[in-house]
Amino acid sequence: MMLFLPELALLITALVFFILTLKAPDSPKLHGVALISSVVVIITSLLCLGQTGELFYGAYGISSYSQIFKVFLGIGSLLILLTGKQFCGIKARFRAEYYIFFFLAILGLMMMVSSLDILSILVALELSSFSTYIMVALREDNPRGIHNEAAIKYLLYGVTATAFMLFGMSYLFGLTGSIQLAPLAEKLPQLMNQPIAVTSFILLLAGVFYKLALFPFHFWAPDVYEGAANETTAFAATLPKFGAIAVLIRFATLPGENSQLIINVLLGCALISMFYGNLAALVQKDVKRLLAFSGIAHGGFILLGVLVFENMGYRNAIFYTLAYVLMNIACFFVVSLISEGNKNLQVTDLTGLYKRSPLLAITFITGLFALAGIPPFIGFTGKFMLLAGALKAGHLITVILATFNTALALYYYLNLVRVTFCTDEEKEQAPIQLGVCDRATCILLIASMTLLGIFPTTILTIIESALTTL
Repeated sequence: MMLFLPELALLITALVFFILTLKAPDSPKLHGVALISSVVVIITSLLCLGQTGELFYGAYGISSYSQIFKVFLGIGSLLILLTGKQFCGIKARFRAEYYIFFFLAILGLMMMVSSLDILSILVALELSSFSTYIMVALREDNPRGIHNEAAIKYLLYGVTATAFMLFGMSYLFGLTGSIQLAPLAEKLPQLMNQPIAVTSFILLLAGVFYKLALFPFHFWAPDVYEGAANETTAFAATLPKFGAIAVLIRFATLPGENSQLIINVLLGCALISMFYGNLAALVQKDVKRLLAFSGIAHGGFILLGVLVFENMGYRNAIFYTLAYVLMNIACFFVVSLISEGNKNLQVTDLTGLYKRSPLLAITFITGLFALAGIPPFIGFTGKFMLLAGALKAGHLITVILATFNTALALYYYLNLVRVTFCTDEEKEQAPIQLGVCDRATCILLIASMTLLGIFPTTILTIIESALTTL
């Protein structure tokens, strides 16, 4: 039971909220219960950090590798709940149900990072995905009805990615006679000279690319980010990346290091994601859509670490994923607090933010500088390590193009910074009042993005140690 403790805590939490749907579906205390539950999840994840073992006949593995992701997921869930401003963007009568699916989605992600066969990974992926589909649809009614459109698009793209993934799984099982990752890692390298093996492996990656919003499974991101409530967007933009990168690294060990065709395909996906994301972000007026296209580009950078096909690259990819999650949570925290009513935040709505709330402006600017890769923040450190690792692996042209994309992204990030400091003399803007919890969250996010950028050694050592148990 100790091995399954974080997942058990999440399952019990979901059951508690299920009971609350009958007793107090719109109680203001629901958010407090959710915050306490997320703290319990963090504690149980930390308690299990040194545990090892297998469950369910080898389909589920507990190791330092899986447990470090569970700690990240627990901390991330707490930060998103702090971002949510009592989750006022969610229909009041459905808030208890919303928390059920929130914690079930995290449960699915935790199961993803521990699954040791491709079928278990698929089940965990679907648990997380279907919970998120419903979360998107539970936004407070919008005059344009964009939340319903977003949920339908998210579902359709997700089902399509799952179909591709299942198709690839069926071929892999036919070729190797196994669905477990360990036997696949032994047999698949010998088969990679066959087109059917290469095709099946590429199809297998569809589900992971969908979660990372990577080309060609990125089309859902802009509409879902725009259509979902701020709280849901903050979740969909961040925590699924942990589950995706954990599974992607496991998959990267399957074909061996000598499959040049696989490397070329992944390089192509990474570069197209970068260029498409950054170029599309240049013309966006909606802040959440801009962050969606930015996320597509950052997914390409994360993929660069995996392309190294060794622990150093995997370490860099995990570190950059952690950086990306922190940077985006900081941005969405600010977006959530300054959004008025149930409207989406436009770039022009950021005008004068520095005068309205200096602390929120500094938090937002720190997140933007980190996303842009400006030192000394965590985004710069992560991006530098990714590019250095790719250069060491011989991907010189890719590094040059990725560096160009970093420069390209500076335009729209710095434009947001400019707007934040601008003032509109014709429009009277009231100061934004922050509570003690909001101030503490701002300071925590700023400190995390700064200190982890300057002193990354400790977290890198922890990640390296976890990778030895992969």
